[in-house]
Amino acid sequence: MSLPEIVSREQWRAAREELRRKEEAVRRARELLGAERRRLPMTEVDPDYVLDGGDGKATLLDLFEGRTQLVVHHFEFAPEWTSGCPCCAAFLDQVGHLAHLRARNTSFAVVSRAPFTRILPFKARMGWAVPWYSSGHDDLGRDFNRDFEATVDSGGAPTERPGLSCFLRDHDRVFHTYSVYDDGLVGLGTVTGLLDLTALGRDPAGSDRLRLHDEYDS
Repeated sequence: MSLPEIVSREQWRAAREELRRKEEAVRRARELLGAERRRLPMTEVDPDYVLDGGDGKATLLDLFEGRTQLVVHHFEFAPEWTSGCPCCAAFLDQVGHLAHLRARNTSFAVVSRAPFTRILPFKARMGWAVPWYSSGHDDLGRDFNRDFEATVDSGGAPTERPGLSCFLRDHDRVFHTYSVYDDGLVGLGTVTGLLDLTALGRDPAGSDRLRLHDEYDS
């Protein structure tokens, strides 16, 4: 194993200050990129995509749970698999308590192609309480995963890939605002990281103050 160079405290401080300036430049660039992301145009989608959940059938509009924004985690879990993708599981472990997102008028849901009868025991095994839905062809032939590019055809066979898609609701109209896949998920998963992907940014509810998750107003 290669270890860092050993230097004096003064040398370390100088090196750390040089790195801090570079980190600050990256932070400013990230903020500019976030502002540009929020200016992306959006496209209207069918709010009546039908998915299977713990309470039966649910539409895409239902996944908002009455809130303005929705972040969907495309979790790799093909219909023939007996358990979900370990990398997606590690990502979902980072998300934490959803009260922080919900207090900012943003819902979060997980969607996979596996049938709900396979999702449910895996979800229980992992100890997750997040809303999780099974997608696939609904009665009208719509395929949520393929339409939002979480399942792609590779060599004639469907291939799953991890991703996040963000949606905005205006009354009963639903708009797709952003998606990111594969390595683009690195460094995401925190409350602020997820909100930075949305059209309204970190604070659509009007207050950017974080609280203990049991102290938010319902």
